[in-house]
Amino acid sequence: MKQQILYGLPLLGAVTAWPLAMRKREVPQEHAHQNILDIVDQLLQLNNPDNIQASVFGLLGAAAAADGAGNIADADCLQQATADQAFTNAKEASDVAGMTAALIFRGLERNTGEVGLESVPCESIQAVNPEIAAIQQHQDPAADGAAELNKEITLEIARQIASIGSNPLDALEASTFAPGEIGDETAAGNTCNEEDDAAGCINSQGLRVDDASEEEIEAAVADVEKAANKNANQNEDEEAAANENADEEAADEAADEAQDAEANAKAGAQGKAGKQERQQAAAFGSCADPTIVFGTPSDGRQEDAFEAADLETFPHGSALNIAVISDFICSQLTNKCDAGEDAVATCEQASAAATGLEGQDAADAFNSALGF
Repeated sequence: MKQQILYGLPLLGAVTAWPLAMRKREVPQEHAHQNILDIVDQLLQLNNPDNIQASVFGLLGAAAAADGAGNIADADCLQQATADQAFTNAKEASDVAGMTAALIFRGLERNTGEVGLESVPCESIQAVNPEIAAIQQHQDPAADGAAELNKEITLEIARQIASIGSNPLDALEASTFAPGEIGDETAAGNTCNEEDDAAGCINSQGLRVDDASEEEIEAAVADVEKAANKNANQNEDEEAAANENADEEAADEAADEAQDAEANAKAGAQGKAGKQERQQAAAFGSCADPTIVFGTPSDGRQEDAFEAADLETFPHGSALNIAVISDFICSQLTNKCDAGEDAVATCEQASAAATGLEGQDAADAFNSALGF
């Protein structure tokens, strides 16, 4: 017989030495899957609110199981409660191998008082984890219809193992022994019960009879794996879409910031210009624009000439010599604009700056020296 060892799950080198009170047994096979029991016991140590004494009690008949049931009132539900707590602890620790062991433990056969007698199902407690709730324990292989039932149990364990991303072939670890002889007075059947065999004597002695083939398991989990792949692809698509949206939002935000910065800069420039105009207006008294323009004059002269930009404030005919216009403007600052001495001095300096220059260069020099 081909021996199967739990894929991916560690086999512990040392077996916990349980107190004598915990060694009670009804029919000797509860330690057959000791490799699974050891892992579940380690998981129980992480958090055990119901004070379950050890995983082995969940595989005993109700009378013997009650000795280690802790706060679990219905001993027929102890196996499920133990698996459920172990699965919860493993899940919280992101321990996929531990979750797998808990699923397998839930499906192990419980002891019964005679060959062919089915164990009592758990009906009073609902498992917290749906993965555990989907599984029931194997039945005595000599019971009526056990072969078909046990195969379906193993296939369901495989589906649940696949759903958590582990190897569904590990479900074969839950398989039990060959059918015993109905009427066997020892009630032992074809079993083993080695507490010190860390690999599980059902494995090391080649006594495990697998309920299903690898092909049957692969077929059973095909839909589960397909759904898992679909969910994974959907998650990837959603993540990609989220990243794309984030990039678009970041680009939009950057564009908005750039637009705001441009608007602020423009507003700042306008504000600065307005402020400068206000300062200039204040500097030159009531005359806001003492600048000079060069070009076709407004008085009908046929050639380019100089004249004041504000002819209403500085009414003077055009001139070919900029000094004629600049001197007039400087005099008006005192006589008409009520400008201060500093403004008049600035105007005179601007007039001097334009001396010797011609055309637009002279106008620019004058205006620049005024601060325009």
